[in-house]
Amino acid sequence: MATASSSVDLPIPAAEIWNVVGGFGSLPNWLPYIPKSELGDGGRTRRLANPDGSTIVERLIAFDERDRSYTYHIVEAPFPVTDYYSTIKVVETDGGRTSRVEWSGEFTPRGVSDQEASKIFQEIYDGGLKALARTFSK
Repeated sequence: MATASSSVDLPIPAAEIWNVVGGFGSLPNWLPYIPKSELGDGGRTRRLANPDGSTIVERLIAFDERDRSYTYHIVEAPFPVTDYYSTIKVVETDGGRTSRVEWSGEFTPRGVSDQEASKIFQEIYDGGLKALARTFSK
């Protein structure tokens, strides 16, 4: 099993960040390389469009409003992995004045090494959290 994780500290209250990232269909609001997200199955799945035209289908596994986190599983994607599970979490820091956003995943590489698979998702998480930070700097 391979893993990847990234985090970013932002001078924004956790509730404000969660309002942007906490919706399962909200990726296009802050993640530039996901221009479209369609919810299905009563909001438990999302069909994502990549700029290159490929599709990613993910299923919501757990959602915790109080803990400001959700976990999802990739059902279909062009990535060389199986058994992909990922969590996005917003943690209150500095007495609620700032926050840490954490994005992590674990997966089984298919046809590539653990390091190669981890690099793919490390770049996605790092780039995604940088884009989130830019969203709040506007």
